[in-house]
Amino acid sequence: MSPSIVVSRRGHVAEIRLARPAVHNAFDEHLIAQLTEALAAVDGDPEIRIVVLTGEGASFSAGADLQWMRSMAGADEAENRADSQRLAALMRTLNYLSKPTIARVNGAAYGGGVGLIACCDIAVGVEGAKFSLSEVKLGLVPAVISPYVVAAIGARQARRWFVTGEVFDAAQAQRLGLLHEVVKPEALDEAVDRLVHWLGKGGPRAQAEAKALALRIGGMQSEEQQATDLENAALIARLRVSAEGQHGLSAFLEKRAPDWAKEN
Repeated sequence: MSPSIVVSRRGHVAEIRLARPAVHNAFDEHLIAQLTEALAAVDGDPEIRIVVLTGEGASFSAGADLQWMRSMAGADEAENRADSQRLAALMRTLNYLSKPTIARVNGAAYGGGVGLIACCDIAVGVEGAKFSLSEVKLGLVPAVISPYVVAAIGARQARRWFVTGEVFDAAQAQRLGLLHEVVKPEALDEAVDRLVHWLGKGGPRAQAEAKALALRIGGMQSEEQQATDLENAALIARLRVSAEGQHGLSAFLEKRAPDWAKEN
């Protein structure tokens, strides 16, 4: 099995690259496990000061992998709950990493890919990138990523984008607060390097405390997050095995519109 991620080091910076370009860096159980393990490893490495998360190829991450979705559509509620808890653990690990994190958004991000961006401290994306929280089109909800997306863009905006599943562009992502900066593709590395330069000037312990402070003042305590994750994992598991969820997943996998889709 080829690795789903590639970790490289440049001085005190670790770059973690999602490495499934043929499927637009979509999530499956292997990517989730490998990314969670890699994040824990760099968090425990005293030589690493900064973590950059990016995608290989044209996309950042397309969210859930088609084959993975197919397998989970046939799983029972308990299996779906355990699967969702593993994704929740990945998001929680990234969000509460003790070191500054930069999302280098090289292209489109959908579903869980948006969640990864929201979990990073700083996000820089390219012009032309597209984004969507499209789960409702499948009869599902963006359950395990919801705390992080709501923290990034606010509850009022989340209510719109969660319920419509619309596709939005990088300029809109910046207005929402999902991206801090939007640059031309050829300027992406320069923008990330500039952030790395400034992050390198801060005290590592102070930065860890500053990040924890912002999360605490913002109402995101890691201890409480675990309980929320369990609730959200149970929610998505319940929806996946529901009649609407099964119909929506089947329609998506069969490349047809679900019965509820209306043309106005």
